[in-house]
Amino acid sequence: MSEILAEISDQHLDLGSVLLPVPDGGQLQVEMTPDGTPQAVHLATPHGRLTVAAYAAPKSPGQWRTVAADLAESLRADGAQVSVQTGPWGRELHAVTEGADLRFIGVDGYRWMVRLVAAGPSGAADEGGPLVEAARAILAETVVRRGDEPMPVREPLPVVLPQELADQLIAAHQQQVEAQQQALAAQAAAAEAAATGTFPVVTAEQQGPRRGAEGSAMQQLGRN
Repeated sequence: MSEILAEISDQHLDLGSVLLPVPDGGQLQVEMTPDGTPQAVHLATPHGRLTVAAYAAPKSPGQWRTVAADLAESLRADGAQVSVQTGPWGRELHAVTEGADLRFIGVDGYRWMVRLVAAGPSGAADEGGPLVEAARAILAETVVRRGDEPMPVREPLPVVLPQELADQLIAAHQQQVEAQQQALAAQAAAAEAAATGTFPVVTAEQQGPRRGAEGSAMQQLGRN
């Protein structure tokens, strides 16, 4: 089994509890909690977005049936049009909402359940469409690594990002924080200047030598 998993992991994105195939042209989107913990991983495709998540489940199958029933009730309570359809693994939910069309596909395993959500514009989640076909193809190639530790039923299995991807997200987050801090500092300085009626004075020395009226912008930069 370990050799099989090693071979599969070379062809899939390793997210700790899930080995996820990434289709050609798919873009990875990571949803983070406020404390910086990865919460969900989405695949953006030309036809819509796919989200795969794994959960702890009992040894006996059947969790997806109860989860699907709860989802259908919640969606209908929010005003969605929900229908139960049959797919390769059995029950699927098709929902039409104001913001998007959705299809929920679930698979029961031994002590785990995996769920895929396909979301797209009107008609994208209909049977036979390219988004649904892509969803089923990805789910068929998804591998769940449940682990042996006891976990409450329906609790999401942890998502662990590859180190390279985690480093990129940390760097992007730091840049975003620094940009926000600079913007707040600039706003605070402007507010203080407006309140006191004082504004920074630029001297002739700070302005630098006068430039001629002729020349391109690139030439002006070259004289700095």
